[in-house]
Amino acid sequence: RGSYGVELICRVLPIAPSTYHRTKDLESYPEKRSLRSQHDDFYISEIKRIWQDSKCRYGARKVWQQMKVDGLKVARCTIERLMRQHGLQGVWRGKGKITTHSRDDQKRADDLVNRNFSAHRPNQLWVADFTYIKTLSGWVYTAFIIDVFARAIVGWKVSNRMNTNMVMAALNQAIADRNYPKDVIHHSDRGVQYLSIRYTDKMATCGVIASVGTTGDSYDNALAETVNGLYKSEVI
Repeated sequence: RGSYGVELICRVLPIAPSTYHRTKDLESYPEKRSLRSQHDDFYISEIKRIWQDSKCRYGARKVWQQMKVDGLKVARCTIERLMRQHGLQGVWRGKGKITTHSRDDQKRADDLVNRNFSAHRPNQLWVADFTYIKTLSGWVYTAFIIDVFARAIVGWKVSNRMNTNMVMAALNQAIADRNYPKDVIHHSDRGVQYLSIRYTDKMATCGVIASVGTTGDSYDNALAETVNGLYKSEVI
């Protein structure tokens, strides 16, 4: 700068000298910046705090929801823009391991849910599924049973084997935890674990009504699939 001067340097870059002087002026007097820029500085600090508190797992939607809980009113598109500008993003759920193995010759119950995952009272509808986690020692599986009304996990079991014992343990916990409810609909996919004789006999004995969706179609057990995804992306 001492040899060539600001105007010559700006001509080579190229930027207008007025742009350079304006930038230097704003660095010296931040209060002269636009209200949007000042608001952006505040919002990005809050966004980074929430994002880091989530262990870098939250995307724009969940950051936006948390900011609303914290009493901060900001448009979701603003959060998306700032996260994009600063290279912040939530976790991505990659292609998964196949866990549903079915047999066409197995008897199974009808689909009583038809993708309508709503309930008007507790113990009206349960959805069941299990997922997987890859660890240094191999695959680990977790079975869940979720009460649709409460959106709460009422039974779960972790195992290193993808077998009937695992899903049976989750079912037993759910039945005991909810004091042996009657006429609750239990919805699952067509996995052999859920269609096994032991599992279906246990449901029949306890007055649990079986409902079975299709194989390989996540929409037929969408709520359970959502819980599985959240478990892997935000808990593990």
